[in-house]
Amino acid sequence: MNLNRRQVLAGAGLALASGLVKPATASADLGEFDVVVVGAGAAGMTAALTAAKRGLSCVVVEKAPTYGGSAARSGAGIWIPNNEIILAAGVPDTPAKAAQYLAAVVGDIPLVRQQAYLTHGPQMLSFVMRNSPLRFRHMDGYSDYYPEYPGGIAKGRSIEPEVLDGRILGPELANLNAPYLSTPAGMVIYGADYKWLALALVNAKGAATAAAALARGTAAALAGQKPLTMGQALAGGLRAGLLQSNVPVWLNTGLQDLIVEHGVVRGVLTSRGAVRARRGVIMGSGGFEHNAAMRAQYQRQPIGTQWTVGAKENTGDGHRAGLRAGAAVDLMDDAWWGPAIPVPGTPYFCLAERTLPGGLMINAAGRRFVNEAAPYSDVVHVMYDKNPSAPCIPAWLVVDQNYRNRYLFADVAPTLPLPDGWYSSGAVVKNWSLDGLASAIGVPAANLRSTVSRFNGQAMTGRDTDFQRGDSAYDHYYTDPAVFPNSCLAPLWAPPFYAFKIVPGDLGTKGGLVTDARARVLRPDGSVIPGLYAAGNVSSAVMGNSYAGAGSTIGPAMTFGYIAANDV
Repeated sequence: MNLNRRQVLAGAGLALASGLVKPATASADLGEFDVVVVGAGAAGMTAALTAAKRGLSCVVVEKAPTYGGSAARSGAGIWIPNNEIILAAGVPDTPAKAAQYLAAVVGDIPLVRQQAYLTHGPQMLSFVMRNSPLRFRHMDGYSDYYPEYPGGIAKGRSIEPEVLDGRILGPELANLNAPYLSTPAGMVIYGADYKWLALALVNAKGAATAAAALARGTAAALAGQKPLTMGQALAGGLRAGLLQSNVPVWLNTGLQDLIVEHGVVRGVLTSRGAVRARRGVIMGSGGFEHNAAMRAQYQRQPIGTQWTVGAKENTGDGHRAGLRAGAAVDLMDDAWWGPAIPVPGTPYFCLAERTLPGGLMINAAGRRFVNEAAPYSDVVHVMYDKNPSAPCIPAWLVVDQNYRNRYLFADVAPTLPLPDGWYSSGAVVKNWSLDGLASAIGVPAANLRSTVSRFNGQAMTGRDTDFQRGDSAYDHYYTDPAVFPNSCLAPLWAPPFYAFKIVPGDLGTKGGLVTDARARVLRPDGSVIPGLYAAGNVSSAVMGNSYAGAGSTIGPAMTFGYIAANDV
């Protein structure tokens, strides 16, 4: 199989940028295993669990002092069609519908890779549940991101972990990577709860969801449990499975290079020494979102490593090692984008806030430029596509006091003041008039006034004729059912007004080593590099430049980790 010119050139360019000289050989010999897995995230731990249950000796080497990677930090949605959880929940999925939908979403990704994902994803999930304490629940109503496409499902195919008692991890609980999502003290919250928690002050189901989350937290505290949900549950559950299978996870053991002998990958060199692999090395080392040089070389500008919520250790170590071994790469210009507010500390990945009625996004000209409720990756693609001819970086999310009085914003309850640090950092600006707000953020006041006026008129009719906000079922997931005639749209009328700075954030990069349907890493001519596999964000995403639904990062990562270990 010959790869396309984009893949070949990308591989060659990064190989030159990375340098062709191999790092010095580590002197210590750390032993030999059937399989060496690089990275203790969702991809790596799923691969290691699979290898162990297939009777292979395995070790996981992890650069960070913690395990879980970006998955542990996330909401841990998992998008896998036709899995046993969604079928039991009554989701009307079929293999034919899933194949039709995925093909429509991902474009020119090879059909054999698409089919491998669709075939092995449900098997992987069932395997994980048989061999770890992980259990899952359907995220009912979290629509596929393009439900209007052939095969799309508005009820949604996404799942998330059930609550997990962290006590099963023993001392290893202390080594779990921290989440980027904040959870109110005393509450046990699922990812699917956030939709309703934002509405807790104005919606009966929102209030009930908050009460249920508090009740779960109280019950767990009384039972002496250490409840984990979302990414904490996923990473913790996979680590528990590895503990049960006696798979060692070596923390603080960063990848330096691959051991390649006569064209075959035979192990890895780490910061602690060499680890030999009798059968293969599986890369699950994450993306390169925290490597400023790589992002500057391959991704559109402006870009900031400070805008990502990916694990800080993700600096492209696996990419560079793979390229030195002769691998091709693809999709290096892309990421799992999402609009982010650059608040002090960890940036805030903005989901519900830009979709709830009573807000709109503007560019430097003070004009709307996008459907604010569109899938988060699409919104950032538009921000880049219209920059610099119509600068949308930064963009601004403009809301009024009525919006602030009704809805949770990040973890700030309705009516409560926003943190002072948000104002002092420039992440948010507040003013009692639209003209004053425009002046403060540097956009033409007349344009902002006319934009808000036009938007308000459309909100009253319920039809966004400019950007079709509310036309897709997905647009209505993070909205207010009490708002008519369109739950996405409400006028801005109550001062003071707020403008939140929006930059191109991400969950991680999505470009990486090109693999085949068996997760084997390929050279630019399409030939296989023997002994080398890749899954997760170190590999080129099966989703291409798009995003099928919530969990399109973790679902393929776990699935291709499973595929890789089975192929070994």
